[in-house]
Amino acid sequence: MRIKDYIQDSIKTKTAILNDETIINEIETIANIIIDAYKKGNKVLTAGNGGSAADAQHIVGELVSKFKFDRAPLAALELNTNSPLLTAISNDYGYEESFARQILANGNPGDVFIAISTSGHSPNIIKAVDTANKLGVTTVGLIGNHESQLEKTCRHLIKIPSTDTPIIQESQIMIGHIICGLVEKGIFT
Repeated sequence: MRIKDYIQDSIKTKTAILNDETIINEIETIANIIIDAYKKGNKVLTAGNGGSAADAQHIVGELVSKFKFDRAPLAALELNTNSPLLTAISNDYGYEESFARQILANGNPGDVFIAISTSGHSPNIIKAVDTANKLGVTTVGLIGNHESQLEKTCRHLIKIPSTDTPIIQESQIMIGHIICGLVEKGIFT
């Protein structure tokens, strides 16, 4: 890997996002949906696998703690962090159920579930989105530029214009930061 080539690929993807009005409008729409959910007493749930799990945790950290300024915490749960629960569900019901079962336990109509997957093919994420949709939880997908089941099932979707996993992840967390900033500002200013 050449350093400058990698940086250039990252810039190219972010420039494509910057110039895509559909993505920009969807980011704003998702932020407004989350703001509305919070104003109605609902919460945000997030999940992902691998690096996407870390991004899901990161978003929850920004919502519960703070993003740009001190303020009251916002209700958010990340579904990857309880290893005894994840292993129990996986052992008893199968890995595909690892997030869906948690959504059944913690999701309510009006909540928002942010599903993060670079490929859009993760069976446990797909099952979680299907479960959330059935419960009336608004589903948001952050995926890479792949044809996937999540593209068909998420109510709101942002497709990062890249097929390179690290570049997709960088862009997903950038979008997560933007959403957190818009939500924080929309609720507290």
